[in-house]
Amino acid sequence: MKFVGVTACTAGIAHTYIVAEKIREAAVAAGHECRIETQGTIGVQDKLTEEEIKAADCVIIAHDIAVGGMERFAGKRIVDVPVQTAMKNPKSLIATIEKKLSQE
Repeated sequence: MKFVGVTACTAGIAHTYIVAEKIREAAVAAGHECRIETQGTIGVQDKLTEEEIKAADCVIIAHDIAVGGMERFAGKRIVDVPVQTAMKNPKSLIATIEKKLSQE
């Protein structure tokens, strides 16, 4: 599967970037492709392209604040979780998404 996502925490510093890396690592470890955009205090980094979004099977939004540019994901399967959920158990998050997508 191909995942894309966005992370954004309240402070926009550490958790935004830590969660992005944890999601990426968990997805790759499970055999998936994954690109995560961060929206932190220094702005948007690793901005997702239209092509990446179009090719994605699912969009993961891990955030504690409003995420900019949500209209880009219209019509896509979106998993919306708090930063702490993705931080505490990213492997479980990916496994839950896999299970849900396989049932559709």
